[in-house]
Amino acid sequence: MRRSDEDARVSKYQAMVGKMMSAYVELGAASAFATPEIMAVSDETMEEFYASCPKLEKYRRYLTNLRRRREHVLSPAEEKLLAAAGEMANAPDTIYGMFNDADITFPDAVDSQGNKHPLSQGTYISYMESEDRELRKSAFTNLYHTYGAYKNTVAAILSAQVKQLQFFAQARKYNSSLEAALDRTNVPTDVYLNLIEAVHKNMDKMHRYVELRKKLLGVDELHMYDIYTPLVGGVDKKSSIDDAKALIYEALAPLGEDYRAILKEGFENRWIDVYENAGKRSGAYSAGARVHPFVLMNYTGTLDSQFTLAHEMGHALHSYLSNKHQEPLDANYVIFVAEVASTCNEALLMEHLLAKTTDKKERAYLINHFLDQFRGTLYRQTMFAEFELNIGKMAQEGKSLTPDVLNAEYRRLNKLYFGENIVLDDEIDMEWMRIPHFYYNYYVFQYATGYAAAIALSRRILKEGESAVKDYIGFLSGGCSKSPIDLLKGAGVDMSTTAPVEQALELFNELLGEMEALMAE
Repeated sequence: MRRSDEDARVSKYQAMVGKMMSAYVELGAASAFATPEIMAVSDETMEEFYASCPKLEKYRRYLTNLRRRREHVLSPAEEKLLAAAGEMANAPDTIYGMFNDADITFPDAVDSQGNKHPLSQGTYISYMESEDRELRKSAFTNLYHTYGAYKNTVAAILSAQVKQLQFFAQARKYNSSLEAALDRTNVPTDVYLNLIEAVHKNMDKMHRYVELRKKLLGVDELHMYDIYTPLVGGVDKKSSIDDAKALIYEALAPLGEDYRAILKEGFENRWIDVYENAGKRSGAYSAGARVHPFVLMNYTGTLDSQFTLAHEMGHALHSYLSNKHQEPLDANYVIFVAEVASTCNEALLMEHLLAKTTDKKERAYLINHFLDQFRGTLYRQTMFAEFELNIGKMAQEGKSLTPDVLNAEYRRLNKLYFGENIVLDDEIDMEWMRIPHFYYNYYVFQYATGYAAAIALSRRILKEGESAVKDYIGFLSGGCSKSPIDLLKGAGVDMSTTAPVEQALELFNELLGEMEALMAE
């Protein structure tokens, strides 16, 4: 899979991935009988098993968590049938990945001087961050007009994804695909809904951010292609990959020398596929493995790329420590906690950069980046989560997910989140077409909850030092040995409440105030 992601055009590796996935599905079908039989055992008999076979104790957590979902497990024959359908269920994600990473191409973006710039998934955001407004507009227009030409195809792919989630949820007697998705990782649906509610209550801060952006950019109309460009110009934060590694190593000193030793090993021993190339998967990820994690990114040298490197190495060390300290059965942490470790690294990097700068202009530049992290993570990912929730409800109610329906809902949410002080360009209606996370099964909300938890943890680490670090390393080493809510409680954050989200948004409010004061000087 790693080789396939290096270049999606190479059929050899596509074939290997296909063969592996087929074998995985066959294995699932062949072993499908086991879960219903385990579910059928009474609690009293299970206790007798533990008493008569002490070695079974190390599997108690796994078996208890499995049996927690017994009302949603079907007969052996039905389970075998659902398992055999697994490869077919993955088809929307696979098809979209081929379309988005290998097949779609974009016209060059043109800057204010008439120069052409190659437009790709990897270069798009760097153009959006450019001070050249014509380049931003050209990249924005060319990207979304190209997606728009495939609107019926992409809508059909996304509709198929939503319907397959709905099918499996109904088959397993869940009330909704959201409930089915979150139950897999033992996260209450209230956490998802509370996030949206908390962000809605703090929408005034997002609207204030948009108003500040319009004012500082000095434009008559703020457009959607003006959202990413820094509010403070003339600060060069470009960095080579080696300098970025050194900066991150320095910034993560609060996590202790043991943590940094592993980080250094990853930096120096080729854990990372660094640069973009034709056919390479867009974006970035860390894939945990028993030997060591593998990180893919498309490094461009920007400040955002530096934060991406810190982010993915947070995932990598989470995997490394969980693999080291847990039995294989308990090592794979669930998605809900995955974004905490990555975003905590980002928060510590930002705090380090703010602490070391003495230049007001650079401080304003960094605060702008911090504000954009809040906007892009707590607000934007919550908006994505709300879109995913709403289209799931539409499908459950029997509404067809046509391009017009999807565009209209996406536009409605953009208006809600960004407010009245921005022009909602028609192209933004089609942004849902380029978001691969909509094929991840209610994944994106965890970026927002993870960010809120990470802000709380990073502040505790910087304030309390060794005791907080000890709790945090315990969390990183915990794998899935406890429920995700309990793992985070052990680190000092209670995600069953809205408090972490509200506290994070209060920090966003404070940063807005400081930015306004700095720019007024």
